[in-house]
Amino acid sequence: MLIREKSFTCPHCLSRISMILDLSVNHQKYIEDCEVCCRPIEVSFTIKNGEITDFTTTPIEQ
Repeated sequence: MLIREKSFTCPHCLSRISMILDLSVNHQKYIEDCEVCCRPIEVSFTIKNGEITDFTTTPIEQ
C-alpha cells in the first residue's frame, strides 16, 4: 500500500492537522473528523502517477 501524510488546515477550527492518505486508489472522497475540534470534514483527493494532484477539504455542517 502506498501511503502519505498530508498536512492541511481544518476548515472548522483552522488548526493545522494531518491525515494519512492511501495513494493506491486514484480518487477518494470520504468524511473524517478533525483531530482537534472533532467536527466532520469531507476529504477529497486525486492521485496521478503516485502524486497528489488535487486535494480539497470541505466542512460538513451538522
